[in-house]
This record gives sequence, structure tokens and C-alpha cells, in this order.
Amino acid sequence: MSSERVRYVSADLLDPKDSRDKLSRLTEVTHIFYAAYQDRPTWAELVAPNLAMLVNVVEAIEPVAAGLQHISLMQGYKVYGAHLGPFKTPAHETDAGHMPPEFNIDQQQFLEKRQPGKAWTWSALRPSVVCGFALGNPMNLAMVIAVYASMSKELGLPLRFPGKPGAYHSLLEMTDAGLLAKATVWAATDERCANQAFNITNGDLFRWNELWPKIAAYFQLETAPPLPMQLEVIMSDKEALWDAVIHKYGLEQNSYKDVSSWRFGDFVFAWDYDFFADGTKARRFGFHEFIDTEAMFMDIFEDLRRRKVIP
Repeated sequence: MSSERVRYVSADLLDPKDSRDKLSRLTEVTHIFYAAYQDRPTWAELVAPNLAMLVNVVEAIEPVAAGLQHISLMQGYKVYGAHLGPFKTPAHETDAGHMPPEFNIDQQQFLEKRQPGKAWTWSALRPSVVCGFALGNPMNLAMVIAVYASMSKELGLPLRFPGKPGAYHSLLEMTDAGLLAKATVWAATDERCANQAFNITNGDLFRWNELWPKIAAYFQLETAPPLPMQLEVIMSDKEALWDAVIHKYGLEQNSYKDVSSWRFGDFVFAWDYDFFADGTKARRFGFHEFIDTEAMFMDIFEDLRRRKVIP
């Protein structure tokens, strides 16, 4: 997957030697956009591999890239403890930290300690739930909804919200993948953003009880009262149904595994508390992009149909 402007380099970022061997050739690198992630069964186990990968990348490239200007770190609301339960909203970049373990914090502290005296700077981007097109992504909410709705329709069922009762009424926000990409480039190239963290969101808030019926209408479905269901469990036997849907509508041959992010859907739909952060710091520093969340979801669903991922 190479072109005049793109070169693909594969390296085992968990292996310091392989990282040095593969990445030390990148002598002309000016910006590092770090978004690697290793999943583990528990929060504590996430720290060691995810910190090690960032350390290995920086230690491989920094000594050879004399023109290194910036290292961009992708984070999220876990730095505010959002995954643990109700947290202070709106969350601000200056909010107090929480009891570790939390690998996002360890990664940022690594950059903070290494940066003084260096020519490069860093930035940390903190999006909400990121939505866009991706296959095989374990954290893909738009795909969860699209596949769940498509299979509900195939079974002749209404579209029920499957999360906790309180989650249907909580206040949330999302982050469009394209908007996040623009923000990432902005923070990496605007000198005002040096050594700063930024919440990056669409700019609006919503409740599922208002958005869910509109999503149902897009798929030409009726709604029914919410019913708490663990998607990872109830959708585990639906592979044969998915294969039948592919055959019936002439869809692309995407495996059920590649379009399934049920565990992540359960995670998001369990938030029976408000889940949003303050995004004004990015605007004060010069980033003014925004997107309507309802329009974002509809655009993603249309894109999935164009690509023949869903009927």
C-alpha cells in the first residue's frame, strides 16, 4: 500500500528492537500522530502495553528525526473517569485527575517529562465517542446501530433502544471522525496549541430519546419502548442471519465479526449519566469546526449503504 506520498511501514510497537529497526529509517519525519491501542481484559493491564508502544515509537524516531516538530496523542474521556461512572460535566481539560490505573494519563505524563528542552511539542486530543466508517473496529457505534437496525428490520421487529433505562434520557455528545482528523492536524500545526490538551466534540448535545426515533425512521422502522438487552449476548447467534442478509441484498462480503462491535455498544448504551465535555478551549485557540450529530449519523448510514455494507 504505497504511493508517491504514502509509505506503509509495519512494526511491532511492543518490541523495542523491532520498533527501532523499522522506524529508525524515518529520518524525515516532522510529525508523529500516535493512535495505536492494545486491548487487555482489565484496566490495569492496559497500562504497560499502551505506554510501552508510545515509548518505543518516540525512542525510535526522536533520535533520527532532526526535524521532528510535534507529537500528537489521541486520548478520550477516560482521563476524566467517564468510563468509571458519573463524572463532572461538562468536563474541562483542567479537571483533576482520578485514581490510576489509566494509560492515557501515563502516556501524557511521558510526553510532558520528555518534552522540556526539545524542539518538538505535543498535543493531546480528547474526543467523545468517535463515529465514522470503519470495518473491524471494536469501538464503532455507528456500525452497531446500523447493523442492529438492519437486522431488526429483517426480523420484522421495531427498533428498541437496548441500553439501561436511564441512558435513554442522558445528555450525550459525539465526535465525527472527519472533524477529529481536522482538529488533530490543526493542533499539530498551530503553535498556540503547543503542549496542550483539547476536548474535541461535534459541538452539540443530544438525548437518545430524541435521536432514536429519527434513526428508526431512517431505517423505516417503528419504535417500541426501550428494553435493556446485552447486545454482546443476544446478537451472538445472529451470524447466519447476517449472512442471509448479505445474500438477499447483494451486499459486500463483510464477515459478521468485521461489522460487530456489540461489546462497545453495550458500553455506550449503559451510560445512564450525562456524558459530555466543554469544547470551548479548542474554539478559544482557533478551531471552529462543528457538525450536527443527527446529520452525522444519517451521513454515515448513507455511506454504509453506498458501500453496500448494509441494505
